[in-house]
Amino acid sequence: MPTIVRPRDFAAERAWGALDIAHLDGITVRLHWTDAPYRWHVNDGAEVFAVLDGRVEMRWREGGQEHRALLETGDVFFADVGCEHVAHPQGPARILVVERAGSV
Repeated sequence: MPTIVRPRDFAAERAWGALDIAHLDGITVRLHWTDAPYRWHVNDGAEVFAVLDGRVEMRWREGGQEHRALLETGDVFFADVGCEHVAHPQGPARILVVERAGSV
């Protein structure tokens, strides 16, 4: 049975609360709502991070230096294995995250 998700209508009870959309052979597709930063982390595998509503400043560390990029609605950030990163929403945001099930 098909599912339609309207990201702008989704709000969680807490920052980074999620709506599970799909589980695909060990990969999760989740819609997150947040209005607060996450924490610095490295995922167990690669991660695709797509801003569906709002703006998010993505920060990542590479070669001992911190980098930043402002992601607008429609932008996608790809964190390969080993990429340390943290998301800082600029107000409420809704983000589609595709990653290995159980990843941080």
